[in-house]
Amino acid sequence: MKQNEILVIYGKNYTTLARQLLEEAHLAEMIGDREKVIGIKPNLVAPVPAEDGGTTHPEVVEGLIQYLQEHGFRNLRIMEGSWVGDRTEESFEVCGYTALAEKYGVQLIDAQKEPAVIKNCSGMELHLCRCATETDFMINVPVMKGHCQTHITCALKNMKGLLPNKEKRRFHAEGLHRPIAHLALGIHQDFILVDSICGDLSFEDGGNPVQMDRLMAGTDPVLMDAYVCRMLGYEVQDVPYIRMAEELEAGSADMENAVIRELNEPLYPMQQADKNRVMRLSELAEEVESCSACYAYMIPALDMLDKEGLLDGFDEKICIGQGYRGKTGELGVGSCTSGFCHSLKGCPPTETEMYEFLKEYMTKTKGTDSI
Repeated sequence: MKQNEILVIYGKNYTTLARQLLEEAHLAEMIGDREKVIGIKPNLVAPVPAEDGGTTHPEVVEGLIQYLQEHGFRNLRIMEGSWVGDRTEESFEVCGYTALAEKYGVQLIDAQKEPAVIKNCSGMELHLCRCATETDFMINVPVMKGHCQTHITCALKNMKGLLPNKEKRRFHAEGLHRPIAHLALGIHQDFILVDSICGDLSFEDGGNPVQMDRLMAGTDPVLMDAYVCRMLGYEVQDVPYIRMAEELEAGSADMENAVIRELNEPLYPMQQADKNRVMRLSELAEEVESCSACYAYMIPALDMLDKEGLLDGFDEKICIGQGYRGKTGELGVGSCTSGFCHSLKGCPPTETEMYEFLKEYMTKTKGTDSI
């Protein structure tokens, strides 16, 4: 397939759909040498079933493995590192990848246990998990979904799972966008197979899945993310790392010259992200260099509190992030705010823990105000 082309297919048999899409893309011809080491990078951000809208469906990767093995490729490696605070091994098990690897004899690599390799990525030095540097052909299998901090996450940001945890924290300390753009040069994506089956269009860890029953394929991660912006109702400039990656020549965001080829008819009307909902909740946060897991657990916790009416009249800021280490304040979540008067321990605390902690604080605060 061409660099400016994106293939789209709809249906409910995800394994078969994946194989049909890969045949149409002529993936085997793109790879060539059957002896190449092929890396497969799903999105297993946390031990959450794909039906919740946050992780890659194992059926999609199964279709990919079937296709590759039928075309003579045997050196396949599934590699992933869950976000800070969760264990990749648990994600492999819960998300169905341990069983999948055993069934097809494919190696599973826990990137959290990999040594780091330093690479200069167009002037920015990055620490990458070794497995990401030892592949001949990288196939990215991200989930198309929303993100509390970057609005969307798909092809470009999914490679962050192949960073050591320490480097993931540094990405957040530097604002995410610039390092994600440079990461596009550090780990080259040769092919992208997007799981757009039921991604959560607001939160990266899932919980509010939107049924789309769609798979997409392309070779340009910048173009793929630009297309995702269009589908979710964002402008490319709303997600700065896309333009930054384009400027680094990691791909093109030129949607005017993109060729979107749908292989069949959609099953559902196009749905876009509820941008106002996430923005309204995020206004309660005073965020400085927070990690994805910590922030992503807080926003859904606030959403639950909002549905219970507990946010009505609550205008106090909730501090979160690495920037609060060693500082004091009133209300904070996560170990980085341990010096605050009211702080929830954990790195990160879970969504439920945040919900219960904030609910107790808000209830007491309202009770005090009414006296």
